[in-house]
Amino acid sequence: MDAREHVARVKDARDKVFEQISKIIVGQEDIIEGLLISLFSRGHCLMIGVPGLAKTLMVNSLARIIDLKFKRVQFTPDLMPSDITGTDIIQEDPGTGRRTFKFIHGPIFTNILLADEINRTPPKTQAALLESMGELTVTSGGETYTLDPPFFVLATQNPIEQEGTYPLPEAQLDRFMFSLYLDYTSFDHEMEMVRRTTSAHSANVERIMAGDEIVKVQGLVREVPVADHVIRYATKLTTATRPKKGADVPDFITRWLSWGAGPRATQYLILGAKARAILHGRFAASCDDVRSVAHSVLRHRLTPNYNAVADGVSSKEIVDKLLEIVEEPAAE
Repeated sequence: MDAREHVARVKDARDKVFEQISKIIVGQEDIIEGLLISLFSRGHCLMIGVPGLAKTLMVNSLARIIDLKFKRVQFTPDLMPSDITGTDIIQEDPGTGRRTFKFIHGPIFTNILLADEINRTPPKTQAALLESMGELTVTSGGETYTLDPPFFVLATQNPIEQEGTYPLPEAQLDRFMFSLYLDYTSFDHEMEMVRRTTSAHSANVERIMAGDEIVKVQGLVREVPVADHVIRYATKLTTATRPKKGADVPDFITRWLSWGAGPRATQYLILGAKARAILHGRFAASCDDVRSVAHSVLRHRLTPNYNAVADGVSSKEIVDKLLEIVEEPAAE
């Protein structure tokens, strides 16, 4: 099977995933596509939305449809790093009486880990995820354990209730490929959601993809070709967010931002564009694909200053302005 046939199968799988998940989740197609793009890019997601928008149900349903192991950890102020990664316990051999340490796997040993309300736990516990997100390993007691691919961390935050929370440090925010903002659904979608969830009917979903198939798609994403002018466009978008770094930086960036996005943002713009291309049945990423993932990649990597707060400007509006003024380079 050649690459184009693989891409066609991925698009077909995407359509089937949407068909199955629509049996449970009403609307939120952009969020679901963002989850798939991040998963196929070997990235991780931060989902931000008020309670009751079906964040947990959405992730759980996706794990069922693509046949992956799923675990959820409710983050609380007293959660310890070992509660996530696992811990060593002493075991005694009944025959010899010899005592040895045995590592008991924590919930991080899964395919999809939902870190619910990640900002409710202290930075020490938040940092326990960093090694696993970046290296697919867990270190405990001097031993390193490898996580089975695919491994996908999806963290949630409540943007309203901030009392008793610990904001994620910039280093950890940068580990998340996407930040996905969930909003309320439309009136018609909410009516349909209420109709489904208040009846005795329970939807049955089919399994579409297995873990080994997802690993193959993740490899396929890396093989998607990208023209130089598309890489140049992604790089221009990222570098334009850095205040006082050259004549090409817009005035509003210098006025509204303290810090911009780093090189990892450019990498994720290209990886996200590649994954989006094959999800839509194309074996080449375009500038339009880059624009489609720009908000999800850049928003959480921008640090607005007091001028932006005083002017009532959000990170989303700053990315909007960037997409308006940064011109797409001509194809060579």
